[in-house]
Amino acid sequence: MIGIVDYEAGNLTSVARALSYLGEKWTISSDPEELSKCERIIFPGVGAARSAMESLKKYGLDEFLKEAFFKKVPILGICLGTQIIFEWSEEDGGTPTLGLLKGKVRRFPDPLVWNGEALKVPHMGWNKVIWKKEHPVFSGLDPDYEFYFVHSYYPEPENKDIICGVTFYGIEFASAVAFKNLVAVQFHPEKSGKPGLQILKNFSKWEP
Repeated sequence: MIGIVDYEAGNLTSVARALSYLGEKWTISSDPEELSKCERIIFPGVGAARSAMESLKKYGLDEFLKEAFFKKVPILGICLGTQIIFEWSEEDGGTPTLGLLKGKVRRFPDPLVWNGEALKVPHMGWNKVIWKKEHPVFSGLDPDYEFYFVHSYYPEPENKDIICGVTFYGIEFASAVAFKNLVAVQFHPEKSGKPGLQILKNFSKWEP
């Protein structure tokens, strides 16, 4: 069973539909006790860092995620879920986050200019991931595949060795990271078609 963490941060049903398509069993819950019975955890999310942290604390999910990480439960962070696993975000004037990984979350520069052209923020749409290192969750992916992004902030890990993939949008940023039993992506695999489904399939079988 895969537990999908519900902390009032959206996009849960699209994750669930993707897992159902792959034939995986799942549950959506904000109850740490129910989620603790799951063999692996998906931590998705869209929205703002501060309200997300408030919801996590309200349900006791902040401590649950820390405990699951230290118990070596496989965890997949998606989009906002990826940002929240670091220590601090520039969003909302500065927001302390979970601190599972060392590093900060930055906002795209304003203005964001490339080759004399102003780029829109949020970064929204399809873009490539340049894979820097191999990992079981990211295996079987064609380097020409593109993934679906919607975000104004991006992770900046302190330890560059955990970066598995980077993406370019005016600047180069980490779009996939992995450390021990935790993997996280800034894009939305559940909205990325075939390559996104491959990542979710790999994660559902992954044994860290």
